[in-house]
Amino acid sequence: MAPSIFPVIAVNSPVPLAEKHPQNIMLPPPSFFFLHTWRVEKIRELRDFKIGEDEVKQLNFLLYGPIGTGKSSVINTIKTIFEGRLYVNYLAASNKSGHNLLTSRNYTYKKCEVGNSKDGFLPITFNDVMGVEEGDQSGVHTDDIISTLKGHVKEGYPFIPNSPLTEHNHYYLKNPTMSDKIHCLVCVIQADKISMIDEDTIQKMKPVQEEAKRMDLPQVILMTHVDVACEMTKKDLRSVYKKNLYVALGVPMNCIFPVRNYHEEKDIKEDINCLMLDALTKIVISTEKSFSLPCLAH
Repeated sequence: MAPSIFPVIAVNSPVPLAEKHPQNIMLPPPSFFFLHTWRVEKIRELRDFKIGEDEVKQLNFLLYGPIGTGKSSVINTIKTIFEGRLYVNYLAASNKSGHNLLTSRNYTYKKCEVGNSKDGFLPITFNDVMGVEEGDQSGVHTDDIISTLKGHVKEGYPFIPNSPLTEHNHYYLKNPTMSDKIHCLVCVIQADKISMIDEDTIQKMKPVQEEAKRMDLPQVILMTHVDVACEMTKKDLRSVYKKNLYVALGVPMNCIFPVRNYHEEKDIKEDINCLMLDALTKIVISTEKSFSLPCLAH
């Protein structure tokens, strides 16, 4: 994994004038200039990223997870970073219970490119599916997610909770290429609601993780809403790594990335940009390494 832009904030270290009483030394947070410079450099590196495999046209990342965790907002945030303006085309309106209204019904399979026609598109796509919910009559069907991993689902496929895609459906791709398949499974979890994920939802997610493991796909977690997970991170987003946020989904801790999405902001925020870019860069590196593809320049 590439080193994080956010240094370890607290370290136990003896102070010369009080060597017998080690204490936490708080390093100053990165300056605005540092974050801005780092963001510009990382965007340049990602724009220069090339895939050396003719068979793989782009790296496909599948966003999945419980309903209302911010999957569409992740896409909005990434597009905001690369377009330099607040991007809200992927609507993420929530109801009072926190559920995304667009993922509850009439949800279709979407593929989102990263970049724009002016500056060019990155060889990266984020694939968005209906959210996971408890029960058999709501949320994306597990078989549909597994079919998506294998590249059998065409864009525009309308998800039906109790009726998964079959080989006879015109949205079924019989012979997917490497460019049609998913290359990394990205689970989106809401940090302030981890303890509230019901067991039924977790059980529906496990077969997807097991299939991804069988396919040797990298698995990562984007942990959204870190700014409201606790008062400490709400006061200063850059102190997010001071708080240990754990999930019981079997994903290594170094593959869990706390992020914050654009939601109510009216201006571009470097904290939000850099936290997401840090995660995105590491995910791209991890994915290309799993396919022995050329690494990003460092």
